[in-house]
Amino acid sequence: MTNTLPGGTYRLGDREVPRVGFGAMQLPGRGVFGPPRDHDEAIAVLRTAVELGIRHIDTAGFYGPYVANELIREALAPYPDDLVIVTKVGSRRDDRGAWIPRREPEDLQAQVHDDLRTLGVDVLDVVNVRVGGGEDAHSAVPGTIAPEVEAVAELQQQGLVRHVGVSTVDAQQVAEARSITEIVEVQNFYNLANRGDDDLIRRLTDDGIAYVPYFPLGGFSPLQSGTLDAVAARLGATPMQVAQAWLLQRSPNLLLIPGTSSVAHLRENVAGAGLELPAEEVARLDAIAG
Repeated sequence: MTNTLPGGTYRLGDREVPRVGFGAMQLPGRGVFGPPRDHDEAIAVLRTAVELGIRHIDTAGFYGPYVANELIREALAPYPDDLVIVTKVGSRRDDRGAWIPRREPEDLQAQVHDDLRTLGVDVLDVVNVRVGGGEDAHSAVPGTIAPEVEAVAELQQQGLVRHVGVSTVDAQQVAEARSITEIVEVQNFYNLANRGDDDLIRRLTDDGIAYVPYFPLGGFSPLQSGTLDAVAARLGATPMQVAQAWLLQRSPNLLLIPGTSSVAHLRENVAGAGLELPAEEVARLDAIAG
């Protein structure tokens, strides 16, 4: 495929996608709950993303709930043949917007069917099984994830899911999932300040499996944030642009999914991913994690 976005492309399942994608989490209202504050702007963000060449959109039925999926369908259906929409299952929302883990096999399968309906498709490109959380809501929780992965793999065998991924998992859980079905991506909390998955990323790179980091600016201490801010100031960029550029240059299998509800911010994110980081600044950024 022809791609003018920074970072080139990477294989995601059976598709080649630009490494700069888009995350739909910020499209619903405050707290990822309810309708967007500006419906027309949300639609414009999605259409602009595709116009810019983005072909990897990450969403979930519990964003809204269903709001992000419905906006994607309104803005982009009928979908371009080369567009990959990645969903995730493992949570529900209550009437007040609280996040309720729901990982029973039958509920996971019901969530897949909800995504099929709200996105308006007959088969989902990739479904990530999100199984961790812990006290901070984004750490892997050790233990078997076989029942959850098997539930989605069963729908894969029925032709409702093309590819399976896992989210918020540790290396042992990735290995267990791969013993059940082919895993095409791992989506975990990872950034400049939180690099616990460095070894896992190296192994996934060797095996040709995509790694999708979320929360590019999450979990920074004031000192770490100060270092990032100083690097960004010297480069005439924003901290987010620097953080995204560092991720894109970190490993060839990292796929970015920065999210926003603003067209201007979307363009800023895409431009920032192509920022060239001098070696001395990369060294300072690498040292942030200690």
